[in-house]
Amino acid sequence: MSSLEASGSRARGSSFAEIRAHVDALALVDHHIHSVFAGAVDADLFASALAETAAVAGPRVFDSPLGMAVRQHCAPLLGLPAFCTGEDYVAQRRRLGEDAVDRTLLRAAGVERMLVDGGYAGDRLRDDATLAEMADARVERVVRLEAVAEQVVRGAMQRPGGDLLETLHRELERQSAGAVGFKSVAAYRTGLALPPAPPPRTEVAAAAHAFVEEARRSGRVRLADPVLIHHLLWWAVADGRPLQLHVGLGDPDLVLRRANPLLLQEFLHATAALPTRIMLLHCYPFHRDAGSLAHMYPHVYVDVGLAITHLGAGATAVVRESMELTPFDRLLYSSDAWGLSERVYLGARLWRDATATVLAERVADGWPLDEALRLGAMIGRDNARAAYGPASPPSLPPLPEPLPEEARR
Repeated sequence: MSSLEASGSRARGSSFAEIRAHVDALALVDHHIHSVFAGAVDADLFASALAETAAVAGPRVFDSPLGMAVRQHCAPLLGLPAFCTGEDYVAQRRRLGEDAVDRTLLRAAGVERMLVDGGYAGDRLRDDATLAEMADARVERVVRLEAVAEQVVRGAMQRPGGDLLETLHRELERQSAGAVGFKSVAAYRTGLALPPAPPPRTEVAAAAHAFVEEARRSGRVRLADPVLIHHLLWWAVADGRPLQLHVGLGDPDLVLRRANPLLLQEFLHATAALPTRIMLLHCYPFHRDAGSLAHMYPHVYVDVGLAITHLGAGATAVVRESMELTPFDRLLYSSDAWGLSERVYLGARLWRDATATVLAERVADGWPLDEALRLGAMIGRDNARAAYGPASPPSLPPLPEPLPEEARR
């Protein structure tokens, strides 16, 4: 018997059914998710949003691990046989309509709380109230730092004058009112070699001015200046609410080697004594490295959310590996679903399947059953509840003194 077969045999022991029922019944907290499309989804949009990369876009997406998972798990919920063709699945989706598909799949995910990052193409997605009703979940907001800065720069291009940093800080304060945390995509823009101290204000002001001038010249507003990004990150650290960082696997414009969490060690060391929790999102294929950092630093949390859906039937391996060294009270669940309700549902379905299997293996190896059940609830729900609140309103970093009125003109 192979090691894989032996693992499966252990997982199918007498305790597996109880663990599976317990994990299936958990009302999950999805601590990093996006909303779903507000408009119609045709075959091309469905394939591109499912794949996230042109390398597997188009009809071939249904022959990817994630596409197979859609055909296996989502098709029966929409009234189709498991493993129907991709063409039949898309046609059935169109017949049922977006509202019916989204309400069915979102509610089947069994998520009680969604922490939503609306900073990417939010104008194409359902608003928070609609998402909450369709999913029967509490929806809360996570503020994407780079998106706020880009909005401020667009405004400065149209209305020159004033203190750009003051405007940025005030907009961060406004948009984060009531938010549960912050998110950064520094991995995409500058890489994760973050400095162990905030940059000087004079350098930040100069970088902000240069960013606006470059945006005016090129007509493109995309924040990739390391000084400004590092300033935003340290602003968020000073705030005290959780700070989410994209790590590892992403879209094709990501330089993967710059998204390795080991590059964060100096930053994590410098922030270890502060109250801000650092949430390492996704982490694959660096999930073992991320687990090592969580083992070293008590404010570091880890999830493998994005990987779970893309790995499909292979998700058990990455869930097992994420539990090798990461402290169990700092493992989190997320789906990183964007655009498609299939990704919300599959994030939950595949996490439940993989987690139940791994916990059953641990029980077969000697863990008490009640301990396995407790840890499943911690990872799927309780750790996020503790990390994100409820909490008293956080203190915000001090804002610079307002400019005199005459200086703003």
